[in-house]
Amino acid sequence: MRIAMLSYRSKPHVGGQGVYVRHLTRELVRLGHSVEVFSGQPYPVLDEGVLLTEVPSLDLYREPDPFRVPRLSEFRDLVDVQEFAIMCLAGFPEPRTFSKRVRTVLAERAGDFDVLHDNQVLGHGMLDLEKVTGAPLMTTIHHPITFDRRIDLSQTRNLWRRVTLNRWYGFLRMQKHVARRARWILTPSEASKRDIAADFGVDPARMQVILLGVEESFVPPTEPRVPGRILAMASADAPMKGVSTLLEAFAKLRTERDVELVLVTKPAQGGKTERLIERLGIKDSVRFVSGISDAELVELMGSAEVACVPSLYEGFSLPTAELMACATPLVVSRAGAIPEVVGPDGLCADQVTPGDVGELLTAIEKMLDDPERRARMGAAGRARVEELFSWHAVAVQVAGAYEKVMADFAAERGN
Repeated sequence: MRIAMLSYRSKPHVGGQGVYVRHLTRELVRLGHSVEVFSGQPYPVLDEGVLLTEVPSLDLYREPDPFRVPRLSEFRDLVDVQEFAIMCLAGFPEPRTFSKRVRTVLAERAGDFDVLHDNQVLGHGMLDLEKVTGAPLMTTIHHPITFDRRIDLSQTRNLWRRVTLNRWYGFLRMQKHVARRARWILTPSEASKRDIAADFGVDPARMQVILLGVEESFVPPTEPRVPGRILAMASADAPMKGVSTLLEAFAKLRTERDVELVLVTKPAQGGKTERLIERLGIKDSVRFVSGISDAELVELMGSAEVACVPSLYEGFSLPTAELMACATPLVVSRAGAIPEVVGPDGLCADQVTPGDVGELLTAIEKMLDDPERRARMGAAGRARVEELFSWHAVAVQVAGAYEKVMADFAAERGN
């Protein structure tokens, strides 16, 4: 079948949506399908056989000059004007403006595709795509961003900050509206399915859970692990990722043990994470790593004695599964879909209450003190990934969902 994948930003290093685009499209091509990705910046990394059509935005959040002011010559149309105006009013415009741009692009490609796949754009323009292309639209929602907003707001008492946060998340009203009208929704966990139903008002009967996969390059280490190394992968200045909880626990651990913390992230210069590290006096024991290759990431994951996932919420948590594939024992928050990923408490990971510094500290100490248990849990994590988390299996199930929406669409049209 001919598939159009639609994603407003798709580079793997900017989040799970980009990882999803890369690995799912590759496996769909391997199954014999034709796949073309339509994406805004930052553009995706795609494998051989997957086509890319660039749908350029003003790229207002690019590094190293986020929230930039474009030159007048960069404005091409009213959608560009709207994008800049929303940013100036503290909003996040990309889902809205990408949906308008991709609608225009696909209207000129009517008849080229058998199915369209929205990777959590959920912009108003998506509602017109079936009409202008003659193909059905299926939607993936990784998790409802209402949780990000809720957690961000809970972390600040500053009135002006609360106003700007509500402005930033203004696109959620649009996403709720579009989600309720989606033909068929895929989501990676039962937790996300429940939360989409509750927060977006989507009928659970129109949703299907398909787990995510882990790339085959994530394997157990061949070299000894580094004694006392603790690893976490998280966006350092996003409250939802719980990095502050981990830093507080690590600071207490550091007073009694020779340990180091490696954070796979790039913190905001002078941001909350850097300030907290300074206040806790642990700068010499915390190391940030970013911009590394996939092979270097696998090596780093396999070098840690313990990995932590202290998130306050996750719709799936692909890094958790990747760490399990590297046979790295885990301490994780009992939050969102994380328990679904790791299985029963104590099998591949010890689960703790989200945001509880004391519980997290005790669990890490217990893990560091028991090498036999670490080895047993690491092996169990690897076995669980091999059994459940395959991108090939994901692609087969997604292709089956495409066939379902194509059949429903054809029936509606009397074909």
